[in-house]
Amino acid sequence: MDPQKMSYQAGQAQGQVQGQAEEKTNNLMDMASNAAHSAKETVQEAGQQVMATAQGAADAVKNATGMNKNN
Repeated sequence: MDPQKMSYQAGQAQGQVQGQAEEKTNNLMDMASNAAHSAKETVQEAGQQVMATAQGAADAVKNATGMNKNN
């Protein structure tokens, strides 16, 4: 096999490997981005639940002590 043909084939193989590596990297970046977005939404929802629970507890204390001015 002549050296030119071998060099050409090696270049083609390198290009294919590089393309596959870039595709896998992009897929991993997308997966990481999706996971981060999902985690952010979960934390926001948990924060809203904590705030609602705290507000309910505060209202219960106000009602129990007669300090609720809304009634």
